[in-house]
Amino acid sequence: MKVALYARYSSDNQRDASIEDQLRLCRDYAARHEWNVVDSYTDRAVSGASLMRPGIQELMQDAQRGKFSVILAEAMDRLSRDQEDIAGLFKRMKFAGVRIITLSEGDVTQLHVGLKGTMNALFLQDLADKTRRGLRGRIEAGKSGGGLCYGYDVVRQFDAAGEPMRGDRSINETEAAIVRRIFREYVAGKSPKAIALTLNAEGMAGPLGGAWGPSTINGNRERGTGILNNEMYIGRLIWNRLRYLKDPETGKRVSRLNPQCDWIVQEVPDLRIVEAELWDAVKARQATTTWSQRTRGNGVHPLNRLQRPRYLFTAMIRCGCCGGGFSMISQTLLGCSTARNKGTCNNRMTIRRDVLEKSVLNGLRTRLMDPALFKEFCDEFTREVNRVRMEKGADLVAMRAELPRVDRELDKAIQAILDGVPGAKLKDKIGRLEARKEELMALLADAPQPPPLLHPNMATIYRERITALYENLQNEETNTEAVERLRALVSCIKLIPQDGELAIFLEGDLAAILNFSSNRKSAAVHPDHSVLESFIGQDSLVAGAGFEPAAFRL
Repeated sequence: MKVALYARYSSDNQRDASIEDQLRLCRDYAARHEWNVVDSYTDRAVSGASLMRPGIQELMQDAQRGKFSVILAEAMDRLSRDQEDIAGLFKRMKFAGVRIITLSEGDVTQLHVGLKGTMNALFLQDLADKTRRGLRGRIEAGKSGGGLCYGYDVVRQFDAAGEPMRGDRSINETEAAIVRRIFREYVAGKSPKAIALTLNAEGMAGPLGGAWGPSTINGNRERGTGILNNEMYIGRLIWNRLRYLKDPETGKRVSRLNPQCDWIVQEVPDLRIVEAELWDAVKARQATTTWSQRTRGNGVHPLNRLQRPRYLFTAMIRCGCCGGGFSMISQTLLGCSTARNKGTCNNRMTIRRDVLEKSVLNGLRTRLMDPALFKEFCDEFTREVNRVRMEKGADLVAMRAELPRVDRELDKAIQAILDGVPGAKLKDKIGRLEARKEELMALLADAPQPPPLLHPNMATIYRERITALYENLQNEETNTEAVERLRALVSCIKLIPQDGELAIFLEGDLAAILNFSSNRKSAAVHPDHSVLESFIGQDSLVAGAGFEPAAFRL
């Protein structure tokens, strides 16, 4: 009689000696029956809820080859705890002519498969229910429900009885600093891939000691995975967001999102790493970069919308003759796409991409840095803004002063009634005073505090900011945020053929700002007024964010 031994221990019994104990008992049993043990198969620290185990798979393959005629194990639950799996194993072994014998059940029959399989399945379900009950109690006590989150350390301590107290966490300041850095750099405009590459280049170990990857940082916003979506970092512990099922085909765990009403949320402010403002900024940027079905319908592929522009003014350059786009027609030159692809435009002139970008940046620096112009503008701007803010502050002061007067008038009216004046005569007056008091209290409660006055030295601050902006735009390593801010100020760049070259016209808030810096506050006195009328049209001269006109020639 050729016999194969099988032994397994699962994660709920982490004791390697258990394997040797099972094999020793099985060898003794085989020796008493004078059976020949040809081989032994083991699975260490693997759950019996699936047959996707190397030891049991090798056992099944050797059984099909006829290597042995009996499988001997300590109990059926060592082979499998799943009803379907144990029934399938029994069916395959019966087809191969291999008997299954266990020390607990003896010669396994279909009756054992049905009864013990059901009992083992119930055991697994009962174990899962008890585990979830214990985890929920731990969560509601403000402790972790399992797993170590990056940025925290496990606190190992014992109760009075010497039993370990599980679920306590403390902030790991080194890792917390990296978490804050990831949040700040993402808000500044860096992609998860760029952040991961930088951290790996600096030798920063990621979670579990491995390398950083984009998915580790970005994760899944809906499922709350990834560094940027872990609400533990703002002091909020969420449990039961996901449930896990085993795929019957592969035996691997697959996550499913639970309804939000089933989530268990617990505030743990002592574990906060990221401030609410920074968290909200990350969520706001994610909202602009996350594609959903609702964003369809504008004819632009979603992947193209999410792609970061390669150059400073990508997709913003237009032909002043036909309105079509200007694209790269060679490694360095920009040309009208309509003229080359459709032949419906006669504008065949080209311009170097780097020349265009430098023209805009030089215009930004030279025109905005003229000392006399920006000092005059800043002085006037500061004076006007401070005047408006002081007027708003004066309204609040007046309302605060009126409220005590209304109270005094009410007191006088009530005293008059007490002195014998008929109440009918004062009824209307008291009603008006009470209504005015309620109105004042509501206005004061809802009125925001007036913003602080602008500093009179705004011109110097302005000059420093413009210098820093220009320097950041020149530095490819630090220009991400500056580029995004500059692109937000430009709605379009039109290239118009004039005198054998392409004239550059900006449209948008940046154009309006440059106009102000040049002290050109009216389109009628703009030196390029006739050109703008001919090629751009009056309709495009729409005021930007408080500025006019919204076009400027460089």
